[in-house]
Amino acid sequence: MNQETIVVLDFGGQYNQLIARRVRECEVYAEVHPYTMPLEKLKEMNPKGIIFTGGPNSVYLEDSPTYTEEIFKLGIPILGICYGSQLMAHKLGGRVATAPVSEYGHTKTMLCDAGNAQSAGEGSHRSLLFDGIPGEFTTWMSHTDYIAEAPEGFRITARTEHCPAAAMEDPARKLYATQFHPEVMHTQYGQELLRNFVLKICGCSGSWRMDSFVERTVQELREKIGNGRVLCGLSGGVDSSVAAVLLSKAVGKQLTCVFVDHGLLRKNEGDEVEAVFGPDGQYDLNFVRVNAQHRFYLKLAGENDPERKRHIIGEEFIRVFEEEAKKLGTVDFLAQGTIYPDVIESGLGKSAVIKSHHNVGGLPEHVDFKEIVEPLRMLFKDEVRRVGLELGIPEYLVFRQPFPGPGLGVRIIDDITAEKVRIVQEADAIYREEVDAAVQRGEIQTPPNQYFAALSNMRSVGVMGDFRTYDYAVVLRAVCTSDFMTADCTDIPFAVLQRCMTRIINEVKGVNRVMYDLTSKPPGTIELE
Repeated sequence: MNQETIVVLDFGGQYNQLIARRVRECEVYAEVHPYTMPLEKLKEMNPKGIIFTGGPNSVYLEDSPTYTEEIFKLGIPILGICYGSQLMAHKLGGRVATAPVSEYGHTKTMLCDAGNAQSAGEGSHRSLLFDGIPGEFTTWMSHTDYIAEAPEGFRITARTEHCPAAAMEDPARKLYATQFHPEVMHTQYGQELLRNFVLKICGCSGSWRMDSFVERTVQELREKIGNGRVLCGLSGGVDSSVAAVLLSKAVGKQLTCVFVDHGLLRKNEGDEVEAVFGPDGQYDLNFVRVNAQHRFYLKLAGENDPERKRHIIGEEFIRVFEEEAKKLGTVDFLAQGTIYPDVIESGLGKSAVIKSHHNVGGLPEHVDFKEIVEPLRMLFKDEVRRVGLELGIPEYLVFRQPFPGPGLGVRIIDDITAEKVRIVQEADAIYREEVDAAVQRGEIQTPPNQYFAALSNMRSVGVMGDFRTYDYAVVLRAVCTSDFMTADCTDIPFAVLQRCMTRIINEVKGVNRVMYDLTSKPPGTIELE
């Protein structure tokens, strides 16, 4: 590869993609690969640095994820994090054991400076990894095992009350390790630590930009697609819109965008998408709208399992695409707006599967296309937005809040009917209208990145006028997040929530109760299903 790259080897932790995300914030390109990646393939990538991630296993047990010791002889800087630090110690002759006291959460951490560093080798000096970081700071720990003895040649550079080797290094071999997680926001100076590793230790220039990504991706798409024809699934959301414009820039009229209105969109969204991308819109695209609401409702009838709903919606999407492709003649490639969180949550390598994404885990075994093209597959949501701006897509489209591929199918708990879709569409439209107005008035200090109404499967007794009701409860959700991998509940003022509640109950037939979801991610997900 011509560009500077940091390779992140995934040893099974759930949020390891955040490491790549933080490296990219240093304007250095990073890719995550499973620990099963062969050494020869890794060497072919010619990485400037390697990062070992965390993971749930113990390095001293059989069948735990591991890697050949030859990697430490490449002369490439390596940073081990949590499980990765223990693996480094274990493979190089140190000792890893069950810690007398496990550490979880915020932990006071102290650096071992040149005057009191515990050294397993000769001499000691201020660590380049901790350059500019104060001698005491808070880190995020999550471990049961710990490094009981550092390998020969390593010196311990940080400690906690219960962890004598919170960090260690062997600068001569360019090997560094931290027991804590610098990639999470809970660790103070975590980004500075990663910046030190990437720029000062690995020697990266920090020159990776979105314009270079666009240029390189367009060229790669042209080479991959050649004279072939591409069918793009266009939902009108940020991801698929950016993917469509990127493909249009690469192959022009070889691209046909198919917008499937599956009846699970937000209120009036089908018409809004067609207005932007259709014949009278601003893009020179081949655009086809397929109204398939009835077809999807029939397929989903009586289904209440969220994973099954995802698979049904994903498979039906593919079948519609195949049918449209046949109408067009020979179509070689199916393009999708899959982004990196979709890939991770659907199970990258050995990471746990949180939910099947309709673009990833929801695909059927047989797909009648030569290949699937996913130009945004390695990008996070905010990076996708930057690509969109680089491509000249209007800001109101680029910063539109995300909408899941399965649509309201994952915002309706239990089975799906046309009546339930109507209820959640109308409630959602009112909620978004009120939140937008409150943001404009300054009532909401921190605007949410995603906010929507969902329909629970709970029905309860209510009183409206002089009559008894037995109707549904609507759940309102609003979160603040930068990467959509973690999220916090937005503090919506009570007065705003009251206005939403009053309007929804008064204006949406079939609803007599409104609730606000306070759950963060983790432990919950942003969507309800």
